[in-house]
Amino acid sequence: MGSGIGETTRNAFSAISPDKQATTDGATAQPALAGGAGGTGDNATSVVIDGLLDRQSVLGSGNAYSKVAGAVLAANSRAAEAELRSAKLRAQAASKNWLPTIGPNLSLTSLGDVVAGILIDQVLFSNGRKKAERAFAKADVEVAAVALAQDTNTRVLTALELYISAEESRAKVRASDDVLEKMEQFAYIMQRRVEGGISDRADLQVTQAKLTEIRTNQTADANAAATAVAELNAMSLKPLGDVRGLASTRKPSATAKPLAVLKAEAERERAVAQATIDRSGFLPTVSAQGSVTGDGSSAGINVGTENPLGFGTGASLKAIEAAREAASRQVDQADEDSARVLRRLEQQLIALQQKQAASASLVAQADANLDLFNRQYKAGVRPVMDVVSVYETKVRVEREQISYIYQAAIVKLKIADTLGVLVDGADI
Repeated sequence: MGSGIGETTRNAFSAISPDKQATTDGATAQPALAGGAGGTGDNATSVVIDGLLDRQSVLGSGNAYSKVAGAVLAANSRAAEAELRSAKLRAQAASKNWLPTIGPNLSLTSLGDVVAGILIDQVLFSNGRKKAERAFAKADVEVAAVALAQDTNTRVLTALELYISAEESRAKVRASDDVLEKMEQFAYIMQRRVEGGISDRADLQVTQAKLTEIRTNQTADANAAATAVAELNAMSLKPLGDVRGLASTRKPSATAKPLAVLKAEAERERAVAQATIDRSGFLPTVSAQGSVTGDGSSAGINVGTENPLGFGTGASLKAIEAAREAASRQVDQADEDSARVLRRLEQQLIALQQKQAASASLVAQADANLDLFNRQYKAGVRPVMDVVSVYETKVRVEREQISYIYQAAIVKLKIADTLGVLVDGADI
């Protein structure tokens, strides 16, 4: 994960930082605007974006996981980043909304003449609308930033799942290799014994069926590994077929908040700002207007509302307040859902680790039985079919142990993805 990617993302995540002075309302430069058009409560910094930038990946560096993550990030089309840049530009535009607007003004006189001029409008009091517009734009940037983090973490998780699936299949192929040669020897021995009239043909058929099953599983595992690698290479900047091995992951920070909760909080702030904007539409706005034409100039004070009052105004105001409540409840729901996901993944990990420990004991027992049966077979006190059954058991328990190991690795990565710590904030 190179510094170039980090610089790009830091520029994107600090979407509202370049205009810190402008987004403070202009309250210092324009103290007369401190009634709603300007205000003094805007905060130029973003706790959400700063928190995203400070996140540290659990993958570490220089291992197989980081190689896969770096390769797929370098090839990321980054559609979510385009949305973040768009939100940044909207926030920059909104940060200037306290300044006067200037535009053309055309009017038709009673004599039929067209008079062209310039109209200047300065909002003096907006019942919080202008400040809410800036808050909405800022929250919009934060929502886009969290969406970018989610998109990037999900992409890395998808790539690592493919990589681990390929590693699991390759491990199963190796496990089959260990017993396939012995099984082929036993099948040959049984063939000769049947031809010599020593053994029953049914034993030969059973042995050949077990051998065919092992070969079929091995071929399927090899194909699964090839498919996973091909799909992984399709989303990577460079081929990753030579990358091997599992890597250890660091424990996620105890203070890391799930990205789904962060996004819900940012969406709540945006919804609250939108509700404030909607409410201000029913309240009076005071603005100063001046026009300049070729015949002279004029100025005046305008007072009015954006939305006309009607019989449904009360219901409209109640709906606005209900939107605020709904946004807060969505945060609580996101927090609950994320907690459930994390607890489920944690329990899955515990169960897989327990199964892994149990399967390790079974593998050791199968190895001991195999050694004993082989010695008894060579001494002539154990029939071939008994040894074949032990080899079959060994393959089965080894495959189960391999599945538990790699499934546990994937669950750990899913926990990190939920918390949004698969990628460094500066390397997204």
